[in-house]
Amino acid sequence: MDSEKDKSLATDRVAKKSLGEMLVEENLITPAQLDSALALQQQQGGKLSDILLKQGLIQAEQLAIVLSIQLNLPLIDLKRHAIQPQALRLIPEDMARKHALIPLDIVNDSLMVVMADPEDIRTIEDVKAQAKIRVEVALGVRSDIERAIDLNYRSSGAIEKQVSQFTPTAAEKTDDTETLTARTPIAETLDLLITQAVKDRASDVHIEPQEDRLRIRYRIDGILHDMFSFPLSVHNLLVSRVKILSEMDISEQRRPQDGQFSIKLGVNEIDIRAATMETPSGERVTLRILDKSLALFTLAELGFQPEVVKKYRAMLKSPIGMILVSGPTGSGKTTTLYASINELDRNERNIMTIEDPIEYSFMDINQTQVNIKAGITFASGLRAIMRHDPDVILVGEIRDTDTVTTAIQSALTGHLVLSSIHANDAVGVLYRLMDLDVEPASISSTLIGIIAQRMVRRICPNCRAPYQPPKEEQRAFNKELDETITTFHHGTGCNLCANTGYRSRTGIFEFLVVSEEIRKMLRSHANAGEIRAQAIAEGMVPMKQDGMLKVKEGITSISEVMRSVFSIN
Repeated sequence: MDSEKDKSLATDRVAKKSLGEMLVEENLITPAQLDSALALQQQQGGKLSDILLKQGLIQAEQLAIVLSIQLNLPLIDLKRHAIQPQALRLIPEDMARKHALIPLDIVNDSLMVVMADPEDIRTIEDVKAQAKIRVEVALGVRSDIERAIDLNYRSSGAIEKQVSQFTPTAAEKTDDTETLTARTPIAETLDLLITQAVKDRASDVHIEPQEDRLRIRYRIDGILHDMFSFPLSVHNLLVSRVKILSEMDISEQRRPQDGQFSIKLGVNEIDIRAATMETPSGERVTLRILDKSLALFTLAELGFQPEVVKKYRAMLKSPIGMILVSGPTGSGKTTTLYASINELDRNERNIMTIEDPIEYSFMDINQTQVNIKAGITFASGLRAIMRHDPDVILVGEIRDTDTVTTAIQSALTGHLVLSSIHANDAVGVLYRLMDLDVEPASISSTLIGIIAQRMVRRICPNCRAPYQPPKEEQRAFNKELDETITTFHHGTGCNLCANTGYRSRTGIFEFLVVSEEIRKMLRSHANAGEIRAQAIAEGMVPMKQDGMLKVKEGITSISEVMRSVFSIN
């Protein structure tokens, strides 16, 4: 009894202390900082906690811990706790966003709500009225609550509501342009699909007709995920809506088509590249999401090792020559090219590009879009650029002999040319150029460097934990680095990474400097193995080895590296 009484008295003493006093006691702020914040509060009003956060005197997580003690409320880590759907349905998204709260679960006939400001009595009463159930309050960090709202308030319910309004007769009227361009259920459905894809950080949306359903998949961090399943009656309307927006021929269903359109999500404009193709079950559509609001990466942020960044930056200062970036579709070649030209001096150098599509607009760089209908291809666009006194030219992709011939001529006549090409690895680029009828002498005269790359998923920082990988994976690691380590990491799965264990991606690279010795080997028709051995002797780190170095650093997992690059010889 006495111990219970002591606990009660201790709680009372804590409750009587102000937030400021507690923060000073915990050495999170100084008495002088508290006095300054209180003086500012007296002048401007507002909450002391908001003032301290705005001034950067305390971290949100530190504040939440102290508030939890002061208010005697549980502090919920929303990265770890699963939001229950039955709770989520009781509170609409707009209310959750307005008041920075999220319903967590229903326990013992009470709705547990996590709030950034659990002292807001009026909001608690509004939540009770909305949910029509008793409400228990817990504390959460505002940024975590906002992230949880983004992750959990999906568009699924709204999409299903829109789809339920379709009728067989409406699906037959796909030639009604006025209907397809109006704010109809099909228009709302497409917008919601794209909105959810952006929320989920998807790069592509696949709309695939099957025998008995319409399958919707998102590519997130390089992996496809099944997201929605619609009745087939939706298919024709959805495809026609995409065609109208992309200015495709709505009556043409057998010939592949492509186009582009934009939608606005909040303050951000999202560009969508659309492509259609016939399948036995009907036309499929792929939407590539080009979010211009995303910040450009630096070379270091892409995952280049520091010594490679130093060498590559020196190469970018070269006044002439050609640098190629290789890898399969979706390996981040365009991102690397953009990071490269973003390093260049735009005042003293005239930088011009020919791209398909222009994924990011740069200040002080002249960018041109490929337009087949207007006769602008990579090759013809490159020839046009040559008449405008360029210093640096970015060619989006080398696809054919005409383009590579023009690019080499540009590099030979005093320009730095950057481009991408499809090849398995860095040495493979040399032989891909030969396949395009480029003479080894021309390659050795113009090419100064090659980057080959893949993308691998990063281990989620929130649920990263040590683990023991299977022996097969450990053998693969030991083979590449010729060393043994005892601690490996993986992601156990959490709300932040949708229980995948991974969140976002990084690059795995090999960087080949075309040295004088390699030029001689090219001219003497050395084979790929000999050139690769020479490049490694000169310091090139193979992609597999670069991947395992990132495993050693705890950035990615062995299985990710094996999935991405172990098809390479």
